[in-house]
Amino acid sequence: MLRLFTHYFNYMKIILGISAFYHDSAAALVIDGNIIAAAQEERFSRIKHDPSFPSNAVSYLLSEAGIGISNVDVIAFYDKPYIKFERLLESYHAFAPSGLKSFLSSMPVWIKDKLFMRSNIKREIEKVEQSIKFNKFNSNVESNFKFKPKNGLEKKPKFIFPEHHLSHAASAFYPSPFNDAAILTIDGVGEWATTTICHGKDNGITNLRELTFPHSIGLLYSAFTAYCGFKVNSGEYKLMGLAPYGHLDGNDKNSYKKLILENLVDLKSDGSILLNMDYFDYVTGLKMFKTEKWESLFNLPPRPSESEISQSYMDMALALQEITEEIVLRLATTAKRLTGSSNLVMAGGVALNCVANGKLLQSKLFDNIWIQPAAGDAGGALGAALSAYYIWYDSKRVSNTEQYNELEETREDKQIYYLTDNMCGSYLGPKFTSKDAVNLEYSYGAVSQVYDNFSLLCADIAQYIAEDNVVGWFQGRMEWGPRALGNRSIVADPRNPQTQKRLNLKIKYREGFRPFAPSVLAEDVSNYFDIETSSPYMLMVAPVKASLRTKEPEKYSEQPLYERLYHVRSTIPAITHVDYSARIQTVHKETNPKYWELITEFKRLTGIGVVVNTSFNVRGEPIVCTPEDAYRCFMRTEMDILVIENVLFFKKAQPQFNDNELWRDKFELD
Repeated sequence: MLRLFTHYFNYMKIILGISAFYHDSAAALVIDGNIIAAAQEERFSRIKHDPSFPSNAVSYLLSEAGIGISNVDVIAFYDKPYIKFERLLESYHAFAPSGLKSFLSSMPVWIKDKLFMRSNIKREIEKVEQSIKFNKFNSNVESNFKFKPKNGLEKKPKFIFPEHHLSHAASAFYPSPFNDAAILTIDGVGEWATTTICHGKDNGITNLRELTFPHSIGLLYSAFTAYCGFKVNSGEYKLMGLAPYGHLDGNDKNSYKKLILENLVDLKSDGSILLNMDYFDYVTGLKMFKTEKWESLFNLPPRPSESEISQSYMDMALALQEITEEIVLRLATTAKRLTGSSNLVMAGGVALNCVANGKLLQSKLFDNIWIQPAAGDAGGALGAALSAYYIWYDSKRVSNTEQYNELEETREDKQIYYLTDNMCGSYLGPKFTSKDAVNLEYSYGAVSQVYDNFSLLCADIAQYIAEDNVVGWFQGRMEWGPRALGNRSIVADPRNPQTQKRLNLKIKYREGFRPFAPSVLAEDVSNYFDIETSSPYMLMVAPVKASLRTKEPEKYSEQPLYERLYHVRSTIPAITHVDYSARIQTVHKETNPKYWELITEFKRLTGIGVVVNTSFNVRGEPIVCTPEDAYRCFMRTEMDILVIENVLFFKKAQPQFNDNELWRDKFELD
């Protein structure tokens, strides 16, 4: 039997995907087309959006699979550095003599390091191989495979470099349930491309249309993110969350929208855009926009970071959000026309704009929409690995389309993606045990209670949540992507009007206007929200049902931000945004039975199959990875209860936490 297994292993294709050296570095491991594990480096290094080589993530992946680098056939890097360098040179040449300062700043890094990417990756991989025997995950992670080098010989993996937007496209198409789909990728910039429309069919991806630098939807959105006082490549989701506070029919919003479309953006009927580069400074400068020209155009100065947010910035955010939604809808219409497909898959940073995704879903332009949960650059690591398997190796595509079609015939609803995509619920990171939780006693003196019966634990925790306790919930494998999906989550009662304020100000330590998402039992989603499909990765926004809403007070839209914010808008106010929308996560028993059981118990007690779900971290901190991370976050905040696997920690039972780390300085505000 062992000889047969070893023989089979010799024919397996093992591919390591890597994204690094810009932001959100990550690694993913694919074996024979199956996604074995994936993780972002920030979760291990505890540096938000860590751009460095993902040494810790790679080490974890190899330990998870029980292999070494000698077992890896291909290392796939998520873009082509030479073409990116070409773009930089041509851009500086085109705009010369402008940009000399930026040129002198960027060229040494490229000439010294980035042009020698293959050598740099080899060097970093060798470091990982040398240190992996000391990796802490070797003893903690349940390995799926235990292999020796193929044929007993050491070998060096091949290197391939798919284009950036091909990596995005592959991350969206290959894990999806579809053998045929339109593919839409939208981000800041890769090598040259900023937006692509592709057609995925079987194991191939064909590029049909491409928008190139400097004309970029992602960079347009980032420019307004910066102008409204938020951090580029981090605060874009804040701008999206701020937009609903704008006056929908207000003169200022309409004026901003007109100014943008007449002066900054030439929007074409097919969704492509031309940006007026007289107003932007990101090509050759060191900032996103030309301050004097923007200030003159909008009669509004850039908002200083952390300052009070006036209504003008809310209206500006709404104007941009509406333009973005129109661009995405036009691009999707073009993709539909070019491909003729009834399915759409998406990736790229702009695909994380769940409000635009929700509007696209409501348009019913496509029968089915599927979005890569790690749609940003981190997901490029997974896409690079999958493109290597399906395109470079020309491997046969094995999807779940037949299973999807069978289920579609037998079920009235469409709560089926959890069964048919290949993302394993996006639970692809490290897993820990109850023993690891109990061992916190030795490092922190933590006092805990161990449950032998998980169902009893769920019943007790549901009761505590119903009594307005805030719970840190840590179970199973860590999520892949920027969303916490019930394994590294902070959970609370959605019925309490004070929950949103408490979570923002006393637990997350972040801006009070930011909304929270609901986790809802998949089978109950239509009882609370106007949505007809599943949303397992929290990438769709939908309206709260009208029957659950409360009446608005007179002149509601004219009230100041926080008076509008704290108005009780529905029977589940903690997850109802000011425009009566919610960013939905449907929870499925098949992919996360523990989280599903917790919410089911909460429903049994309260009649509500919904809980508040926010990521387990404080502002500026990556989502927690280990039990140690979770306990530190728990003790630094006003969370009431921590649950790690079958182990319960009450805050009031813990000893004084002697925190010697200046964590507020360490976690840079996002």
